[in-house]
Amino acid sequence: MKIKFLVITSIISMILLAGCGGKSDADLSNAAADALKGDSATSGVTVEVKDGVATIKGEVADDAAKAKAEQLAKVEGITSVNNEVSVTPPPPAASKPDPDLKTEVEEGLKKKNITGISVDVKDGVVTLRGSVSKDKLPEVMMVANEAKPKSVDNQLQVK
Repeated sequence: MKIKFLVITSIISMILLAGCGGKSDADLSNAAADALKGDSATSGVTVEVKDGVATIKGEVADDAAKAKAEQLAKVEGITSVNNEVSVTPPPPAASKPDPDLKTEVEEGLKKKNITGISVDVKDGVVTLRGSVSKDKLPEVMMVANEAKPKSVDNQLQVK
C-alpha cells in the first residue's frame, strides 16, 4: 500500500512540476510584445515565439533600435532571438534649390577654366550641354556631381 501511495504521489508531483515548469510560447510572446511596444523605437516590431525561440520582424529607424528590439524581446524564458528586423534607409537628402545648383556648377566650371558648357537645372536635375574635350570630361562630371543634384543629364559633345 505504501508503494502504491508513493507511486501515485510521485506521479502527481511530476505532473504538477511539469505544469509549473515554464511559460507557454503564447505567454512569452505576449511578454516580449509588451516589452517591444513599450519603447517608441521598437513599437512597430512584431514577435512570434516557438519552443522558446523568439523571431522578431518589422522595420526600425536605425541599427541601435534594431539591437534594442533584440534586447527587449529576450524576456525571461526566451532562449534565443532570431532578429529579422530591417533598418529603414534614411530619406534622400533634400536637393538644393535649382538656382543654387546652377550657380554652384557654373562657378565650379569657371574655377577649372572649363568653357563652352551651358548648365540648366530643373527639379534638381542638372543638364549639361555644349562640347568638351575628352580629357576635361571627368572634371566636368566631378564638378556637376559635387553640387549634389538629384542627377546629372550629360548631353555634352565630346571632342
